[in-house]
Amino acid sequence: MVQRDKQENDEVLKESVTYLENKGFENIKADIEGYETPKSYNKKGSDISITPDIVAERAGIKHYFEVSLKSDRTNLLKSKWRFLDVLTRMRNERFKIITRRGHYKFTNEMLDHLNMEKKLIKL
Repeated sequence: MVQRDKQENDEVLKESVTYLENKGFENIKADIEGYETPKSYNKKGSDISITPDIVAERAGIKHYFEVSLKSDRTNLLKSKWRFLDVLTRMRNERFKIITRRGHYKFTNEMLDHLNMEKKLIKL
């Protein structure tokens, strides 16, 4: 999710965190009240900052989660997903996408544009 969309979809983020807690993830960091904010990455030479929606650990492996909802800021979202995908592959970590009903088609089209194959977590 892009930063501007996070404020509107706070409930979806809370639902995603609850789902991950039930699946056995620990040390959950999310950009919502009651949780520590995940580490942000700044683009050199500009004021753009990338913050993953949710970061959690399971079995000693760090997982980055993005909540995919329809957005008109597709270029920003694509660059964020590409960055997180490259980062996690470099560090031998995991990057997963959480989506909801009504947003599957949008998410799959975004992944097709990026040539990324991800198994979606559908809530």
